[in-house]
Amino acid sequence: MATTAQEKVGLKKRFFNSRLFLFAMLGIALVVAAGYARAYYQDYKIKQEIEKLQEEVSSLQKKKIQSLDILDYVSSSAYVEDQARIELNMKKPGEKVLFVNKGNFEKSEAVEESGFSDDGQFLSNPVKWLYYFIHKPL
Repeated sequence: MATTAQEKVGLKKRFFNSRLFLFAMLGIALVVAAGYARAYYQDYKIKQEIEKLQEEVSSLQKKKIQSLDILDYVSSSAYVEDQARIELNMKKPGEKVLFVNKGNFEKSEAVEESGFSDDGQFLSNPVKWLYYFIHKPL
């Protein structure tokens, strides 16, 4: 029986020293390494997605704040007053409004474009302004 025990030890020693055991362990190591690499890559992708979603959340929060500011302004009386002034041509009580007729400026606009008056003389810009303010035709 002593020989069978030695044979078993010798058989185990030969198996662990054999090329079959080496290739089996190498295959197992490759499978474990591939599993680790796949798990690492999935973890990396998940972290990237979390980062992207956090950036999206922060941008949406900024948009929400801007939208709330706009909503506050639109629901305020200042917005209603501005819209009444712009679109409905309304004014506050006691406020004076000045309307400018375009008909008075047609001749002066033509002179400004050409730089010459009707008699062909060149007028400088300060002179044009002087004529404008004293309501004297060119």
